[in-house]
Order: sequence, then C-alpha cells, then structure tokens
Amino acid sequence: MKFDLREIALFAEQAVTKAGDRISELRRREKIELKYKDAGELVTSADLLSERIIQESIIGRFQGHRILSEEDGVHNWDDFKYDGPLWVIDPLDGTVNFARNLPHYGVSLAFALDGVVLAGAVYAPDLNCTYIGIKGEGSYCNGERLRIRECTSLLDAVIGTGFPHDPTKVQPAIERVNRLRRNCRDIRRFAAPTVDICYVASGKLDAHTESLATWDVAAAGLIAREAGALSCHVQAVPDGIPNELFGEEVVFTTPGIFDDLLTLLRMESE
Repeated sequence: MKFDLREIALFAEQAVTKAGDRISELRRREKIELKYKDAGELVTSADLLSERIIQESIIGRFQGHRILSEEDGVHNWDDFKYDGPLWVIDPLDGTVNFARNLPHYGVSLAFALDGVVLAGAVYAPDLNCTYIGIKGEGSYCNGERLRIRECTSLLDAVIGTGFPHDPTKVQPAIERVNRLRRNCRDIRRFAAPTVDICYVASGKLDAHTESLATWDVAAAGLIAREAGALSCHVQAVPDGIPNELFGEEVVFTTPGIFDDLLTLLRMESE
C-alpha cells in the first residue's frame, strides 16, 4: 500500500487549518459552550466542531481509512489495532488556553500506516504557525525548514513539561518538575503539548517530557524527529502499541542531552 506523502501532508495541513480557523472564528463570536469530561478535563463546543470538520474531510477523501480522535475515538488500547491506514486527530489541544483567550493551543492531524507515522500537521492559529512533517523529508513551520537547537548540557537546557488533568496523578509530575528544575537551566509549561513538541523541533525548547495520549504525540512527534530530535519513553512501551503512537512518559529531546535527561527521568521513576 503506497501513498503520496506530500499529498497526504498537504491534506493534513488544509484540514487542520480549516478547523483551526473555524474554531477561532467561533470564539471571536463568543459562542463557546463548556463542559467537563472525566477527571475534570475541559471540553468545549469548539473541540467538537474541529473534530467534525476534520473527520468529514477524511471521510470525504479517504473512505475506508480508520480514525482515532480524542473526543470520538476508541480509547480501549487493549483491543485497538494499529494496522493499515490510520488518521489520528487532536481537534483542540490546549482547550483551557483556548477558552481563556490564551494563544497557546493547536489542532493536530497525523497519518500512520501500520503504526508508523508518515505525515502530519499541527496548526496554532493564534501563534500564526503551521507545522508540517513528512517522514524522511523533514519538517517545516510556515514553509521554513525546522532544525533543533544544539545543546549538550542539561544545565543549559530549557525543558517543557506538563501536568495531568487527574488531580490524583499530579504528585509524580510535581516531583518530575522539581528534579528537572534542579538539573536544567529552566522549565516551561505552556499546556498544549502538540505545540510544545513542535517547539523542540524549532529549537525554542531543548526537550519536552510528560505523560500524554496518542493524539498529542502522533503529528508533533514526527515533526520533532524530522527536525533532528530523538524520542523515547521513560518506561517500556507495552506490547502491541507502536512506539510512535504511545504517549505515556514520552521524551522528545535534542540528541546532545538525550542520555543525561533519560537517566535523570529514570532515576525519578525508580
């Protein structure tokens, strides 16, 4: 099964741009409805609108392809099959930022084949940034080639991280932040990991690490890797889940601090 990856990437870019512009317009008209999912995670009418726009675009163009999406996807990982063509959607990452008129949020779409991410796009409307990645062909922001920042010392590194929505799981994240802060130059928490991971690709961050979901890491992870970043996990990836689509305790980093950062994070988890 062969696909034109440039055509796929262009489709992903067009889909996330269309969805992102629509939800930005919706917010400007102050038509956002708010509610909460399990563990207190916010979801808005914009999340659902963005998801519908992207799903309809995929169904209209790629009939028979499966879709995995945050708001309407299959969340039973024990039974989910990753074989064949799969689209992974994060319709609105950084929902709280979006709802509070903070600019750090994004819309993400990735295309994977047999568990390998081949193309993807992340659109951050308020930041005026469109990130695109194609496996083996690099990654770009607004048409400019992305390159990681060369960094060889944790003490010089600025690292992004985040906190879970479930308050019962916050303590390990706080311990991670304390350990990182003692061993790197500084940390950042922007609360939209799809954009944060793209920041690693563009050199704004030297690394990003937190426990995430498939839709957080699919497109952004490819974009980071194609810019020269390395990706891995603090703990082993469960059998049956492709590495590129597993988000728990994920790490994206410039190669020069890879070993030291992973050692630091694994010490924390023992």
